[in-house]
Amino acid sequence: MRLHVHAWGDPAAPPVVCVHGVTGHGERFRRLAEERWAKRFRVLAPDLRGHGRSGYEPPWTFATHVADLVETLDALEIDSAAWVGHSFGGRLTLELAAAHPERVRRAVLLDPAIQVLPHIAEVIAEQERSEPVYDSPEDYADRREDSPPRELVLEDALLHCEQLPDGRLRRRTSQPAVISIYGELASAPPPPDTLRAPTLLIHAPAYGLVREEQLAAYADRVETLAVPGMHMVMWDAFDEVANAVDSFLLQDASAER
Repeated sequence: MRLHVHAWGDPAAPPVVCVHGVTGHGERFRRLAEERWAKRFRVLAPDLRGHGRSGYEPPWTFATHVADLVETLDALEIDSAAWVGHSFGGRLTLELAAAHPERVRRAVLLDPAIQVLPHIAEVIAEQERSEPVYDSPEDYADRREDSPPRELVLEDALLHCEQLPDGRLRRRTSQPAVISIYGELASAPPPPDTLRAPTLLIHAPAYGLVREEQLAAYADRVETLAVPGMHMVMWDAFDEVANAVDSFLLQDASAER
């Protein structure tokens, strides 16, 4: 499937592909792109299968999501790129690096869901069985448990939801896809030695998604940076993330144009 892609920056600049998390969408990288990264890079942020404005049909396996990303980049005539993956997007970046290492010049993992503990994945999948409908942008913001900056969540409600005839908002996600993805996230990730590209792992210790044993497993393969705030690190620690990623990507002076 060719995915819907949000794009910023000069089409001739080195490509950076940003992959969102489960229940998210590509425009969550808009502020980072517009204010920082698009000055130097061609920033591309697809809506994954089952999310946003891309198709929703199954299957929703890791292999299918990776194939979607490869097909989309092929259509854009991009052979390799730097990748920035948040949460589920971080796990997809690891899957892509294992299956197609030639596609990944550099990788940035933003509070990645390397492997979600099965009992936690089950609880969240059960919660996602209910229809994601909200009375208003304020209701959308009130229901978030990780408390990112409210003005960004209100903006996200307008970007990520469609308005129903009764005026309520529905999140643009396929709930069967979301539930399936949480099941996938409980599976074991690719072995650390399949990650060959230079990699930066940025995590939020206060949130605890990235566990100590995972940091230890990747210790000799990634640079790590702990940032304040919770899971939405690109919102909660905007400057720290923007600066660290910018510096890390610029180390690849030979990036293809």
